[in-house]
Amino acid sequence: MDELKEASRRKASFGATVKAVLWSFFGVRKKSDYEKDAQQLNPVHVIIAGLIGAAIFIAVLLLIVKSVVGK
Repeated sequence: MDELKEASRRKASFGATVKAVLWSFFGVRKKSDYEKDAQQLNPVHVIIAGLIGAAIFIAVLLLIVKSVVGK
């Protein structure tokens, strides 16, 4: 339990977290960058950024489908 509390106190900015999550959606990441992120990113921020990224991705897909089907 102490490890989780310690991990949630990591100091990486939310912007750095969003950047890491976007790279993960793209699927390309250097191993050294991944290891750096694993040490610095706040897991709570990662979850929030992942949910926001997934919602945006789904919304974009829905807009594309509606525009194609509507024609």
